[in-house]
Parts: sequence; C-alpha cells; structure tokens
Amino acid sequence: MRKYLLFVGILMGVYATAQDVVVNKLRSETSRTIKKDADTTQWVWKRGGLFLFSLSQGSLSNWAAGGDNFSLAANTYLNYYIFHQKGRKVWDNNMDLNLGYVNTSSSGGRKNDDRMDFLSKFGYKMDATGKWYLSGLFNFRSQFFDGFNYGSNPAELSSSFLAPGYFIFSLGFDYKPSSKLSVFLSPLTSRYTVVTKKELYEKGLYGVPKGQKSLNEIGAFVTVNYNTTVAKNIAYKGRMDLFSNYKQDPQNVDLFMTNQLAFKINKYFSATYSLDLIYDDNVRLFGPNNTSPALQTKSLIGIGFLRPLNVIRK
Repeated sequence: MRKYLLFVGILMGVYATAQDVVVNKLRSETSRTIKKDADTTQWVWKRGGLFLFSLSQGSLSNWAAGGDNFSLAANTYLNYYIFHQKGRKVWDNNMDLNLGYVNTSSSGGRKNDDRMDFLSKFGYKMDATGKWYLSGLFNFRSQFFDGFNYGSNPAELSSSFLAPGYFIFSLGFDYKPSSKLSVFLSPLTSRYTVVTKKELYEKGLYGVPKGQKSLNEIGAFVTVNYNTTVAKNIAYKGRMDLFSNYKQDPQNVDLFMTNQLAFKINKYFSATYSLDLIYDDNVRLFGPNNTSPALQTKSLIGIGFLRPLNVIRK
C-alpha cells in the first residue's frame, strides 16, 4: 500500500511539473514573435514579415442591369522587418511594398495601389526601464510605376518613381512603453521632396519650385507605430507620421497614415482591409485650378493568400 501511495505521489508530481512546462512553453510561443530580447553583449538579429496576395474577377453576359463585361483586380502586399539589439543599442528596419492592378473592359488596365516605404531607426537606451531611446531616423517613400490622372482626356501623367520621392532625416527621442507601441518625437528633422521626372518638375508639382527637382524643409516630426491583436484571428497594424515645416505655415501639419486590419480565415487565407490617409499642404492637385490641398484617401478590401514570413534568429 505504501509503495502504491508513493507511486501515485510521484506520478502526480511529474504530471504537475509537466503541466507547468506546457503552460510555460505556450506562453513563450505566443509571445516570441513580438518580444524583444534583454540586453546582451552579442548582436541579436530578428527577421520576419508578411506576404499577402489577393485576386478577384468578374464577368457579365447579356446582363440587363449593365456593367463591365469583364473585370480583374490583383493586389500584393509585402512587409519585412529586421531588428538588431546589442546592449543599449537597438536598430529597427521595416519595409512595406504595395502593388495593385485593375483591368476592366470599359477603362482598360491601370494601377490601384503602388507604394514603397522603408523606415530605419537606430537608438541608444537612455534609462533603466528601456522605454526611452536617443534615436536617429531615416525614411524613404515613393512608388514603382507611373501614375495618371484619368479625370482628364487623354489621361495626364501625375506621378512616377522618385516623382515624388520623400527622404526624411531626423534626430529625436523614441518612446517604447511596450512591444506594441513606438512613438518617435523629433524637434529637428530635414525632409527632402524630389521630383525627377522632367514632365512633372517643369509644372512645379508637389511643392517643388517650377523647374527644380527638389525641395528641402526643416521642421518637427512625429511618427507613431502600433501593432496589436484586436481579437482572436484579427490583427491590426498602423502608422501615423506628422510633419510641421518651421519656415512656412507650421500650423498646416502634413499627415501620412496607414491602417491595415487582417482577419485570418484559416492557415493560408485571410480577409484584409487597408485605409491610407495623406494630407500634404504642398500637394495642390485637387481644387479649382489646382490651388487647394485636400485629404487624400485610399481604401482596399480583399480576400487572398496570406503567408507569414517566419522569424529567424542568429
């Protein structure tokens, strides 16, 4: 009897220990893709990202209600990040690439999404809590292909690669209260707007003086990045940039904001919704005689293939 009780006691102890191991393992697995390592004397590299492809097609034949006989739309999104850490030094790099195409029988083919965005921050931890960093930031934003204004006949070229292109060089403070949120504040930022396409810089678009290829502005800059899991199988990623030009109308703050919601359907497919908002006081393409800035909006809804890019540690 004593042997039996001893065996039962040992078995219960092993079971309890196994439960603790399983629970701890689950906790570590659910947080490992977003948790940053503690200070170390060795460089820590983390890489990961997301690839999304969606495709939709429609066709009509003898349809009394009318509409395009054929339509096809394809959209791709690629996000990739590299994070480095050594001691008090951290280096965050993030790249977003968007490209979309739509073709209809009535209007032909044209792009409906086109963006490249690279953001890099290098910081030095200032406090023991690890929430405040003295940081330098570089950001580049442009597009791949020509864009056209289809409101005119014929369609008029309105943008191209590096037309415009935005380069931001900034020094400031990065506040990271959690792995989900980062707020970068800079009182000293240099922003370059370049227009390299002759057909465009001769018109003096995007705030660049007519006949010139670039414009430099000095001002204050804020960028907020937020990533979270809203609910089971629902993830949100957002970024908001604010820039105020010290030299000209500092009260007219420029806005660049991206939002993306991903609703996971199963292992390989998801539904996504993205909303981009841009307000640039120098972009005056929309009012009468092209003299008034306006809020630019772009929204896309799609269902498609979703592929996480696994985190790699070295």
